Amino acid sequence: MPALPLPPGSTIGILGGGQLGRMLALAAGRLGFDVAILEPEPNAPASRVAAHTVVGAYDDPTALAELAKLASVVTYEFENVPAAAVEHLTSLGVQVAPGALALAVAQDRVAEKTFLNGAGVPTVAFAAADSAEAAREAVAAMGAPVLMKTRREGYDGKGQRWVEHIADAPAAFEAVGGKPVILEAPADFVRELSIIAARGRDGGIAVYPLAENHHEKGVLRRSFAPAEVSKDTAAQAERIAAQILGALDYVGVIGIELFEMQGGKLLVNEIAPRVHNTGHWTMDGCEVDQFEQHIRAVAGWPLGPTHAHARVEMLNLLGDEASAWAKLAGEPETRIHLYGKHEARPGRKMGHINRLRPL
Repeated sequence: MPALPLPPGSTIGILGGGQLGRMLALAAGRLGFDVAILEPEPNAPASRVAAHTVVGAYDDPTALAELAKLASVVTYEFENVPAAAVEHLTSLGVQVAPGALALAVAQDRVAEKTFLNGAGVPTVAFAAADSAEAAREAVAAMGAPVLMKTRREGYDGKGQRWVEHIADAPAAFEAVGGKPVILEAPADFVRELSIIAARGRDGGIAVYPLAENHHEKGVLRRSFAPAEVSKDTAAQAERIAAQILGALDYVGVIGIELFEMQGGKLLVNEIAPRVHNTGHWTMDGCEVDQFEQHIRAVAGWPLGPTHAHARVEMLNLLGDEASAWAKLAGEPETRIHLYGKHEARPGRKMGHINRLRPL
């Protein structure tokens, strides 16, 4: 195992070569680290800003062995990395952060909500179903409407469907792929919030101000931060973050999506054991952004300050919206972040902008 904290000049491995990996690599470079990317696709966005790229499947033993030779510690940019990959890297003597528990919890929505409730963190009511008939029975027991989601995978609104009537449950089960599902009671929320938090190797915790988030067709469209919330709401969110980070024995940055209910109670919608889209505002609105914070944590460095120095509207650039880069770059209050993706498809995240105004 490497001696921590990692000195500059060390290499940090990242499983995944998309935009989050790219922004992590850029942050690592600012701190003097090299980065090695493991990614199935050649010429991925993160690869073009990293010192090394290993092209291979995430569970390819040969590729993992090559990454292990290069990297002192390994992290990941998304939570659907095969658990076997983490186990294999660990067997090769490589530290992986966040750890295997966080990955296992985040990869299965039933395991996630069960874990959260066990850690004293509130969520909506839920039930599991492994067949069409079990789904019908669960909807009958819970009462319609309910939101049906695949237990594993699925993101940005994919792999889910509302069930308005008990009789619709079997068809909905087949429509989401005939795979094991979770059924979630509807949340009559006032708004969607999120908190980005980090935990260092020494157990220290740093939290960012909350963001208010707006989705369109299941995809995050914009975030406003710092969100206008009461001191009680902010304290509640920070307690939730601390409970989750502690229960996971977590190292790194985590994104926690929240529902603010009538009366001010917060429910956790889901967690993401990685840097998060709702934290992109920190890149221009905070002293140390979420990407640098994550690198600091996994490298064993002290966590940095999280204070906001500006109000930010973060807007995702989807599809060909990124082609307006020249106009956006000319706006004095706008900071533009493009991900280096070659093909703009409808709904694909090609970049984001942060529009700043004084606190």
